[in-house]
Amino acid sequence: MPYRHASLCDAATVTPEAVTRAPLPIGAGRIDTALRASAYRVELRDHLIFPGLINAHDHLQVNAVPPLPAHAPFPNSYAWISAFQAHFEHPEVIAALQVPKALRMRQGALKNLLAGTTCVAHHDPWHPALDADDFPVALLRDYGWSYALGWPGYGPPVQESFAATPCDRPWLIHLAEGTDAIAHAELAQLDQYGCLAGNSVLMHGVGTSGEDIERIIAHGAAVVWCPRSNLNLLGRTLDPRRLCAAGRLALGSDSRLSGARDLLDELAGVIDRYGLDPTQLLALVTTQAARILRLPSRGHLQPGAIADLVIVEDRGGDPVRSLVGIERSQIRAVVRDGVPRIADPDFAEWFAVAGVEAVPVMLDGKPKLLDRALADPDLLALEPGLERMAARPIEPALAMAGERAQ
Repeated sequence: MPYRHASLCDAATVTPEAVTRAPLPIGAGRIDTALRASAYRVELRDHLIFPGLINAHDHLQVNAVPPLPAHAPFPNSYAWISAFQAHFEHPEVIAALQVPKALRMRQGALKNLLAGTTCVAHHDPWHPALDADDFPVALLRDYGWSYALGWPGYGPPVQESFAATPCDRPWLIHLAEGTDAIAHAELAQLDQYGCLAGNSVLMHGVGTSGEDIERIIAHGAAVVWCPRSNLNLLGRTLDPRRLCAAGRLALGSDSRLSGARDLLDELAGVIDRYGLDPTQLLALVTTQAARILRLPSRGHLQPGAIADLVIVEDRGGDPVRSLVGIERSQIRAVVRDGVPRIADPDFAEWFAVAGVEAVPVMLDGKPKLLDRALADPDLLALEPGLERMAARPIEPALAMAGERAQ
């Protein structure tokens, strides 16, 4: 019978607010209120435990679509979208889009999970594949959205969608994604429409002025910062400092079509730049993202929180730097709903006692164990750097786990 309780011992738990060294109890998929004698003990000496990361902006279904070769920055996202129309005729794009959308959705989700992201805000029409019980990541649900002010033919109409969204649920829109007059005018236009409020979550915001930023903060709205996508498409990104200090900024990777490989790659690209320290960056993908997206059970490690975790080795120094700046293959384990989903081979015993069948894979040249529910060959074939390994005896990995537990 699978263990419903585990105790993660001798590691430090790290959040933007504090670093603590008490054991972290897990019960029935959540951070438990108390240690239990019957819990499975996971020995994590010299390790750090972080909340599962939150990606505040992704388009899951296009992560396998080849990007548009861009030789100069575009003035705004609408110009990029227009230029991409001819790219649809390229054989590699045609082949990518022939892959069933349900499978592409799972690949976008798996991309996130492999990099420690356990919850994603998907900014496109809902798809039945997203409701699968074994979907790789949790998703933002019960939210409103429109695509952009300048592309009314795609997604729900702006004013109707905003009016239909309860004020206690987030409402998402691409806004000011550019550097020209069109982008600069969009925040005022959104406000004129009556769609700038405390639940408005604006993607990109590159074209916002200092006055616009103050207006966003005054309304209690927020911006999702996607720096790699902005730099690739527009040649510029916003200054994140004022929004971050006000608690009105989250981080998103966008998709690989225009942005970073994943959220870890996004974090690595901004650390020691833009005037934000590592703890502030961690908040953008945990506590601040959870607050902005109205996800009270995520982004922290308090009792009752969903037990989504990222476990890494403690590299010394600032503990946040042991996560912010590393590559996905360096993560020791990613935990969803209290059980490991991908981890290094010496966690084999934890997979077994949690009732999760694991299969050996290689991730960017490093051996890992992956939840079999996520190891469909067609799915693995879509994700660069991930491949199934031949089955191996599990006893050596179990022996390693036993040694670590002593």
